[in-house]
Amino acid sequence: MNGLIVGRYQPFHLGHLSAVKEALEQCDRLIIAIGSAQYSHTRDNPFTAGERYEMVYSALRAEGIYERVNIVPVIDVNRYAIWVSHLRSLVPPFNSIFTNNPLTQRLFSESGYEVKQTRFTTRTSTAAHT
Repeated sequence: MNGLIVGRYQPFHLGHLSAVKEALEQCDRLIIAIGSAQYSHTRDNPFTAGERYEMVYSALRAEGIYERVNIVPVIDVNRYAIWVSHLRSLVPPFNSIFTNNPLTQRLFSESGYEVKQTRFTTRTSTAAHT
């Protein structure tokens, strides 16, 4: 089974790493979509897609889990009605999505995908929140 996880990763932090590890426990391969790839150098999106790619790659390589992951920058289309098909056209095939975002859950569920949540963790430690 292939999974998908989507985020802006501005920056990629320990909470993201924890979610990736949890997703990898449930799938064979994981596609990490770096959303809002066209934005950078702003208050909300300070890093470029390339910088975010390097952050994700470096963290996964240090953890020894990069071999099971594809990292794909994705430009926003800003239209919810076509977002799932847009994303599907840019990434390798996947069976399920890992997300805690209610809108993303709804859009993918309505498109027939299995939607899974990951545990929330702090950005600076790997202690799970309840």
